Amino acid sequence: MLLRWRRWRRSRPFWGGLVTVAAGAEISSIPLAPLKVMVLQGVTGIVSVLIGLVLIVLGLSAWFAPHHRGLAGVLAVLVAAAALVLSNLGGFFLGTIAGVIGGSLIFAWQPVPPKPGPARASGPADAAGPDRVPGDEDPASATGPGTASGPGTETAPSSASTP
Repeated sequence: MLLRWRRWRRSRPFWGGLVTVAAGAEISSIPLAPLKVMVLQGVTGIVSVLIGLVLIVLGLSAWFAPHHRGLAGVLAVLVAAAALVLSNLGGFFLGTIAGVIGGSLIFAWQPVPPKPGPARASGPADAAGPDRVPGDEDPASATGPGTASGPGTETAPSSASTP
């Protein structure tokens, strides 16, 4: 179970999504706080909750649709920057800073290519290797007229090379 969780977590921008979800929760929780915490809220409270929900959705989309991480990362940074102006200084600066960091982590994440598996039995098509064409010879292992058979060995030039 732990191995499956680790594999799932490493196959997507997990930490960026987590920071973005936390930023959205922080931004949207301030307008829902008791009246003693918030002096005057007004219509801004609805915008703050919506911005927080958008950040939460972007963080979750980074987890469950990692192939859209570029768009989710850029939008998370833009929404977090807009929260600075539109909602209580972006959750007292904490939500904006966390949203920008989380969106940047989402955008910067790159999938790790899978490790090569165990060696499989090579057939005639695989004998040349993945980037070689069958029939090509390695110049270092070529044998023929004019090639040396060892270090310091000289051979006479072949008759085909003389005019």
